[in-house]
Amino acid sequence: MSMNLSKIAKSKKIKYFLISFVDLFGVLRSKLVPVQAISEMQKNGAGFAGFATWLDMSPADTDMFAIPDPDSLIQLPWKKEVGWLASDLWMNGKPVKASPRIMLKNQIDKLNKINLKMKSGVECEYFLISSDGSNIADSRDIQPKPCYDQSALMRRYELIKEICDSMIELGWKPYQNDHEDANGQFEMNWEYNDCLITADRHVFFKFMVKSLAEKHGLRATFMPKPFENLTGNGCHAHISLWDRKINKFLDKSNRYGLSKLAYNFVGGLLKNAQSLSAFFNPTINSYRRINAPPTISGATWSPSSISYTGNNRTHMIRIPDEGRFELRLMDGSANPYLLQAGVIAAGLYGLNHKSNPGVPLACNMYTDHKKYPNLEKLPNNIEESLQKLNESKNLRESFGDDVVNSYLKLKRQEIEDFDKNENFDKKKSITDWEKNNTLDC
Repeated sequence: MSMNLSKIAKSKKIKYFLISFVDLFGVLRSKLVPVQAISEMQKNGAGFAGFATWLDMSPADTDMFAIPDPDSLIQLPWKKEVGWLASDLWMNGKPVKASPRIMLKNQIDKLNKINLKMKSGVECEYFLISSDGSNIADSRDIQPKPCYDQSALMRRYELIKEICDSMIELGWKPYQNDHEDANGQFEMNWEYNDCLITADRHVFFKFMVKSLAEKHGLRATFMPKPFENLTGNGCHAHISLWDRKINKFLDKSNRYGLSKLAYNFVGGLLKNAQSLSAFFNPTINSYRRINAPPTISGATWSPSSISYTGNNRTHMIRIPDEGRFELRLMDGSANPYLLQAGVIAAGLYGLNHKSNPGVPLACNMYTDHKKYPNLEKLPNNIEESLQKLNESKNLRESFGDDVVNSYLKLKRQEIEDFDKNENFDKKKSITDWEKNNTLDC
């Protein structure tokens, strides 16, 4: 039986609820609902005009309704009178197929039919920057190799502590916080979970980091490449498949600790990587991170070739430990729900076709990529990734032609808007359009 949000509000002293959803571009949309109205909203949903968001709708379409998921409830640790709720979009009595959370739940249902569920964790990188986005916030953070810099980390102690304390309070089990490879860049990690829970928490984490950064007089950005000379923001995902309490990816007899099922899943991701880039690297700015020249630290830490390996960070897929792998393709602008949904869709292709990923490579792919001319490359710009998505029979079958076509339509409109004002050139500075449209992704 579903939890009664009205009763929960009374027990937790919640006065308002944020009924939220994420559109196709990953923008978090919400209505603030007083507790007196939550019973009606829990039953029938909060009304929204779909055309006013990044969904492929017209002003003539009927209202869509965001029906909150009580299991997703998060009481804001820094504003306890407010409860946040992820929701599913409905229109005319049916789920909205192009709602990212619905897209993920549909992929989860496909896994359930073969008695599997995906567990995942995400590594979210972000910069702390000036309010106008022109510089990092810490003028003393200038080391050419700043990764793990204790002094720079501790100068942001109060903010990082508040974020981490919030995750502890929420039961997410955070386990480490660090200064990352770029000046002004940080990463915070929490325990993996069922992929829908991880996606909901990923959405909330970005909201929380931005909100608490503002509280401390700073600005946080998950933009893939806000500074051309610095390492960009990735969003790596750690993946495993489970049958109840059994990790089906685990095989201790294998050199890397992975089962045949896991290798088939990896094979599916390799096969679909080019088209998945449209979801995993969804912005024009994303392609300053992918296939990028070395940064001042000496490496981009992002993939360029479609390859996998053992414990080696120069490849798209890394196997850091037995029973799981790390997919390093996604960046900070990836829609949290499409991230998880895309992994499942490609992985299911691999399972259904028993895809062979080939032999893992042990080379430094950043320096030795020319030795492997037959390896497929990742798209070099957003247009290439959209074309690969358009041509992808698998992703069209997985998500439906209507959903894929809607995504392509909206993304191409975005490109047209960019082209009116700017020209994308990796050798030139990041454009004002990119910053204006991506800093708050």
